[in-house]
Amino acid sequence: MTAAVFIDGEAGTTGLQIRERLIGRKDIQLVQVDPARRKDPDARREAFAAADVAILCLPDAAAIEAVALCEGLPTRIIDASTAYRVNPEWAYGFAELSAANQARIVSAARVSNPGCFSTGAIALLAPLVAAGLVAPDAALTINAVSGYSGGGKAMIAEFDEGTAGAFFVYGLDHKHKHIPEMMAHTGLSRRPIFIPSVGKFAQGMIVQIPLHLAAGQTAGDLHAALSAHYAGGSFVKVVDGASLLPRVNPERLNGTNVMELSVHASAEGDRVALLATLDNLGKGASGAAVQNLNLMLGMDEGAGL
Repeated sequence: MTAAVFIDGEAGTTGLQIRERLIGRKDIQLVQVDPARRKDPDARREAFAAADVAILCLPDAAAIEAVALCEGLPTRIIDASTAYRVNPEWAYGFAELSAANQARIVSAARVSNPGCFSTGAIALLAPLVAAGLVAPDAALTINAVSGYSGGGKAMIAEFDEGTAGAFFVYGLDHKHKHIPEMMAHTGLSRRPIFIPSVGKFAQGMIVQIPLHLAAGQTAGDLHAALSAHYAGGSFVKVVDGASLLPRVNPERLNGTNVMELSVHASAEGDRVALLATLDNLGKGASGAAVQNLNLMLGMDEGAGL
């Protein structure tokens, strides 16, 4: 059985990587718009109508317009923008969040693909909040570093031209667009401090969450809760933090759809650093979109990944 898929915005970084993952598959037929008509609403609606599933790799405003273009069509949609990530009418495309969430993705007409930073933060925090190991109103700090490809064409150009510098911190207004998504899908009631950064490497990401443990808690408790939550999963792996020492490379999982979670305890045992390592364009973007596509079409979840 072959499914027709339209990638709206396939010339962008995420769109290109989704295309690379789908182009050689015999169970997928890619629907395309004549490049000369790619901004023509009629041509795009024709492409949407011809597709079983459309994947939107567009800025927020353009994604909202694309969804409107699909009104009245049976086409199912995966949106990679931030436009619908906290919309309860859309399934949230992090399949490992829960069995119920994965089942919702399978049957959904509308799926919102997670953000890259959010994927790591939610993967670490949601199981710990659910298990009572992190309080919903905990005062949390989330730090992260990503490759520059996550910033889109303008940022990629800055690094390619050598004008961006080797490293920078941003989001210092405490208004990063991923924060509402992190809160909505972790169970947090208190807004975390999230200050990300970008380094002079194309792909890769580490999300870090430092925690002071409550009385009676151990790093082993957190590791066990994460391991239990993700047991048997194909793409989220909980690994022994000691095995990654002395340093963790944010590029180590590039080109994969794998995310590794680890717990790193202090010598005194009263503090930990939680780490999520992933490819910001893999499990953090295009890989997740393909995983969601596979689930929606009833195909092998790991096909093309």
